[in-house]
Amino acid sequence: MLATVCACALVGLDGYIIQVETDFNPRAQLPMFTIVGLPDSAVKESRERVRAAIKNSGLAFPNKVYVTNLSPADMPKHGPVYDLAIAVGVLAATDQIPMSALEKVVFIGELSLDGSVRHVKGVMPMVYAAYQEGFERVFVAAEDAPQASLVSGIEVIPVASLAHLVEHLYGLDPIQPYTPDPLALEDVAPPAGIVDYADIRGQEHAKRALEIAAGGNHNVRLVGPPGTGKTLLARSIPGILPRMTFEEALEVTRIYSVADMLTTDHPLMQQRPFRAPHYTISQPGIVGGGTLPRPGEVTLAHRGVLFLDECTELNPRTLEVLRQPIEDKIVTISRARGTLTFPANFLLVLAHNPCPCGNYGDPTKACTCTPTMITRYQSKLSGPLLDRIDIHVEVPRVDYDKLMSNTEGEHSETIRQRVEAARERQRERFKGLDGLYANADMQVGEIDRFCTLNHDAKQLLEISVRRMGLSARSYHRTLKLARTIADLAGAEVIETAHVAEAIQYRPRQMM
Repeated sequence: MLATVCACALVGLDGYIIQVETDFNPRAQLPMFTIVGLPDSAVKESRERVRAAIKNSGLAFPNKVYVTNLSPADMPKHGPVYDLAIAVGVLAATDQIPMSALEKVVFIGELSLDGSVRHVKGVMPMVYAAYQEGFERVFVAAEDAPQASLVSGIEVIPVASLAHLVEHLYGLDPIQPYTPDPLALEDVAPPAGIVDYADIRGQEHAKRALEIAAGGNHNVRLVGPPGTGKTLLARSIPGILPRMTFEEALEVTRIYSVADMLTTDHPLMQQRPFRAPHYTISQPGIVGGGTLPRPGEVTLAHRGVLFLDECTELNPRTLEVLRQPIEDKIVTISRARGTLTFPANFLLVLAHNPCPCGNYGDPTKACTCTPTMITRYQSKLSGPLLDRIDIHVEVPRVDYDKLMSNTEGEHSETIRQRVEAARERQRERFKGLDGLYANADMQVGEIDRFCTLNHDAKQLLEISVRRMGLSARSYHRTLKLARTIADLAGAEVIETAHVAEAIQYRPRQMM
């Protein structure tokens, strides 16, 4: 007897429907259970999990011949996500489940030996794939139901065990569809470690630069001696970034679902990601990769912040792989079996010391490095990479008087309101243009169209380009930065003051 059940595979960040075809031969003499369709070791081991789960659920597993085909057969299958569908296929082929209950239904879940259904990663994109293919219902593990319910238009049935699923399909003990908890979708408190601007003493110039960075999603480099607050400033950025729209939240949630980094209590990512990997991170850790390509830090920071502290300590090759994601807002991973593309639209923050000892240019402490050591240290950041950074800020030591001052600065929420107002102007400006969310996303055509300068601003920019020897990329990045400064000021046309401020954030020769 032949039974067909639908499951779902995960390739990159996308789900694909898989047909699980199970053929049962009751007349065979020698018992056998075979799974075909390019299964990996975890899928092949489903045979033992399914056999034990069915028996321990009080159901029959006739000791005959079973052949399970995972179609399409040319797509590699990975992981235990097919366990539930294979078990249902075996039960349907042996007349223990009504065939009529399997129409327009997808089964997603791992089985334990006692028959309980366990969590699998990537539930959200798989459920979304089922919805797009016209399926009406999806069965998932109970702990995966909050995440699956983020996809509207498809009924989510939380399954605790295989035995309960069979009773549900026969109508003996129906399982109620999952209803999302409104509290789980409400705003959650900012994650630990996020610093309020009011708690940072001094560094007004750097705080202004970070406000501009947040206003247009511009990349930043912070340079200064140890202990001047570079890390503190970087950790304050999430507090001034605009709140994510629901569409952005779903986009980020899909990534974290695949990375298996969501919680049952809060299945929706509502805060912008802040990723701060250690400088020992590898190249695949930054951009993603592996035998089964997984999202790297640039993708986990999508719509948020990627902070690389002590970036000059990173392997130079690891740093250089950032050039393509910064420019294209995506990262492409090519393997022999195919090519995967992950989103990577993030705000990059680099922080490092000016020299190995950290005191080069410090008026209070003498630098002990030789000119050769300083040159070698600073050359770890290549020119092409620095050219892709919009804002370069020097972070000097804070005066004692400012450290002891009781004067409270602006709170992050106040600055966030200005940033959100600037982003709203950009959303209106880019309405109808795909792929444009902030000024930093503009390409040459959009820069020519939206970065209108008055006469004096044009003259100042021309003089600056000639004297500073700016490259074409630096010229366009200066224009985008000036556009953001104008947006923060509520100006439609870029004026001289906006250009002058944008130019001061270009890198200076440190030696």
